[in-house]
Amino acid sequence: MFSFESESVLAIDREDLITVLKMRFGMITGEMIEKIYEIDNMNTLQRLIIAAANAANWKIFLEEFHSEEESFRLLGENFNPIRDWLKERDGIDGKETK
Repeated sequence: MFSFESESVLAIDREDLITVLKMRFGMITGEMIEKIYEIDNMNTLQRLIIAAANAANWKIFLEEFHSEEESFRLLGENFNPIRDWLKERDGIDGKETK
């Protein structure tokens, strides 16, 4: 891919990540936006977009955000986007409350 094409894709992926984060978690800080714009690896951005879309909460997303670049551990209930909602609905132990 030519340099201008990869820069264009990076810009789109950065904006996509910011948009998903805002949709899932509300407003994000300018500091987080700056950190996102420092990312220059398409694979990392795409992994973070998937993490943002599926992380159960902000804390889990941040853990993934701060993990090593080659990390890809989007497994289990931490990446079930409705996990916390289900816990609130059903109670802490996952059993339905009346």
